Amino acid sequence: MNICYYLYVSFSEESVDKAATLYRALGNRLRLGILLLLEDRPACVHELVEHTGASQPLVSQHLRVLKSVNAVRGVRLGKEMVYQIDDEHIAHIVREGIHHIEEKKA
Repeated sequence: MNICYYLYVSFSEESVDKAATLYRALGNRLRLGILLLLEDRPACVHELVEHTGASQPLVSQHLRVLKSVNAVRGVRLGKEMVYQIDDEHIAHIVREGIHHIEEKKA
């Protein structure tokens, strides 16, 4: 069966485009690191800066990208914005991708 035909029959073109956008957003080491940190627990920007070693503007920029694909969401607590993974599917995608790489190394 032609894979292109299969994709278009099984999924809408819009869904395939959105998936491609999601995977592009996940295709960055810092963004993956942020997601791995948020998988453990919600965190504010300064905690993510501390754990990643990246600058605050850079972490904020990457959080905006992750928010744009609904990978994370922010909740205001007082003066701070606390970020968390927006959907467990995101954590699953990241974990499975890393598990795939680890298995191939063995």
